[in-house]
Amino acid sequence: MEICMENMDITRQYLVSAFLSMEHPQHLISLAMKCGGGSITPDVQHFIWAHCINRTDVYHHEPYLKSVMKKLIREIESTDGNVLDEFYERYASYVVSVKEDGAGKGDSWVVKCISFLFNDGPKQVSIPLRCSLNMLQGDTGCALWPSSLFLSEFILSHPELFTSKSCFEVGSGVGLVGVCLQHAKPSQVILTDGDASTLANQKINLKMNKIGNIDGEVDCRSNAVRCIHLPWESATESELQQFMPDIVLGADVIYDPSCIPHLVRVLTILLRHKRPVDSKSCPNPKGLVRCTEKIDNENDDSVKSDNAIVQAATTKFLAEETTSRPVALIASVIRNIDTFNCFLDTSRRANLVIRDLTDSIKFSNMIPYMESYKRSDVRLFMLSYLRK
Repeated sequence: MEICMENMDITRQYLVSAFLSMEHPQHLISLAMKCGGGSITPDVQHFIWAHCINRTDVYHHEPYLKSVMKKLIREIESTDGNVLDEFYERYASYVVSVKEDGAGKGDSWVVKCISFLFNDGPKQVSIPLRCSLNMLQGDTGCALWPSSLFLSEFILSHPELFTSKSCFEVGSGVGLVGVCLQHAKPSQVILTDGDASTLANQKINLKMNKIGNIDGEVDCRSNAVRCIHLPWESATESELQQFMPDIVLGADVIYDPSCIPHLVRVLTILLRHKRPVDSKSCPNPKGLVRCTEKIDNENDDSVKSDNAIVQAATTKFLAEETTSRPVALIASVIRNIDTFNCFLDTSRRANLVIRDLTDSIKFSNMIPYMESYKRSDVRLFMLSYLRK
């Protein structure tokens, strides 16, 4: 899906991006008012009509559009503004069609388009994803979770960490992380999930994003993507050892205490394999500071702040770690402290070392328009296997 926003100012980019990702209608109204300097002007209405409501190149979920149109019309009328005739006509058609469909109850699948906006120019990455609005349909893996957004931002901010690496994701869900990994040009991407319906939906999303060769067994083809059915509780050691990934990823996989022992066992098997270190292959991304480097002149304006040095040193450390041994990057919202402590304790007994990178490694906020995404709620952890 190509969503061109190069000629739009930043507020209008936010408005279109929020609409395509199906943010709450009231948030769209707020953005629309910002575009019009405090009111939804005729110019803004024409913009919304052309770039949101009347587009034919994106999926439209009629119950959502009905709600958006209703709030738009009410807001404009409340300020004695003139509502576009097209708004009235489209809203009337949605009222009829949604009513005939039983208030849209039969349509629990939607396509949300997540646009990642880069700070250094008009570049963007737009990713359409088929998601379920019903948590009981397709398991939780068919919903879009905050940690997958967080991990995706991290990947797109630091693609050099994943370039030419073999990446393996546990609990891949809708496949957002896998699609973002493709932009970093890894050597291989293995996406796994234990729920068959989630895996089927994931394959639809990969095809929607023009990522092919997703069926069948894992192979060594360059940049290959594979979707593998892998329940943690039944995954065997021999089955997992065939993958030998450089980086294991997981987003919001620490939520069920009963699953934690199986998850940790899978992570341990994937992380404990040895890999020869090739010093020539160790990446040295431009601008990263080594942990051993010191500041000679504290008064030099060119010297980075302490926080920036810690950030760069941590990024360098992570780059070296992914070259010398397999590591896991787990993004998670800590919803239940007892469950998280269970994960920590189980990991410790399995000789896994966990480092919290959240405050020391920074990356771009690429989805600032998404009010429903609470970036500060997510933590990023690095796991590695401690050999005795």
